[in-house]
Amino acid sequence: MNSALFLPIALLLDRLLGEPPRWHPLVGFGRLVKAMERLVYPAAPQAEPVWRMRLRGAAAIALLLIPPTLIAWALARLPLLEIIVPVILLYLAVGAQSLAQHAEVVRKALADGDLALARERVGWIVSRDTSELDEAGVARAAIESVLENGSDAVFAALFWFLILGAPGAVLYRLSNTLDAMWGYKNDRYLHFGWAAARFDDVLNYLPARLTAVTYLLLGKAADGWRCWRTQAPTWYSPNAGPVMAAGAGALGVSLGGGARYHGQWKERPPLGCGPTPTHEDIGRAVRLVNRGMWLWASLSFAAAILIGAIHA
Repeated sequence: MNSALFLPIALLLDRLLGEPPRWHPLVGFGRLVKAMERLVYPAAPQAEPVWRMRLRGAAAIALLLIPPTLIAWALARLPLLEIIVPVILLYLAVGAQSLAQHAEVVRKALADGDLALARERVGWIVSRDTSELDEAGVARAAIESVLENGSDAVFAALFWFLILGAPGAVLYRLSNTLDAMWGYKNDRYLHFGWAAARFDDVLNYLPARLTAVTYLLLGKAADGWRCWRTQAPTWYSPNAGPVMAAGAGALGVSLGGGARYHGQWKERPPLGCGPTPTHEDIGRAVRLVNRGMWLWASLSFAAAILIGAIHA
């Protein structure tokens, strides 16, 4: 059965239920990742050559990703579960409602003038230091997170579900979780996490650019395209660059700029064009992602119906 037919149902579940408050499979997977790291990470990494550290990381991600992907494939083929399993797995893979809820708390805190709460809650969804951010800095961080996670937690999961069905959604979401845990360029993960980071880059390459196109279609297309073309190549991430530059331009706000990460100041190129963002622009960013999500759902569902009619 065409995966696109299940997509609106899974998105409705996400909208109505949000993220499971307890027993989320990704939490259990995170514990499994930590256990795998304790098992394969060497006691003396400085004595390991680069190729062996990379091989350890590659073997670890294979052991972590292949079994659950195969299980999803097998379950989705069972006659009594061929509808339920894809819907449930996509619902668990997509984080649109959770992203919107986190962003809304930050938006409301800024609107109410509670900068301390806004700093605290934006720190839940970004990795930069937030304790000294002003209102514009909080709004900027929140919007950047919404735009980037719109690609990672929403559109990329939808893309791989449409391409490979339930196994694709599982493979992508777990790979993205691995990248979030191991894909750091620090002493511990620079080589060990190399395979996780590169595999996530590969899986995100097409979805990120389709996300950028989606932002253009639903926003200020000319500004978004100009920002994508001129600013994305300067960004440190090959996939986040197009997404965030196009999204900032489509919204007509200025993002990027310097930020402090783990106590170290990092200069980042500018993104977008227009005024400094406010709390109202956080809501606009969430609506941009949500409209794009339902656009994808509508187009894929219509295409599936049309293809089915042609082959009937």
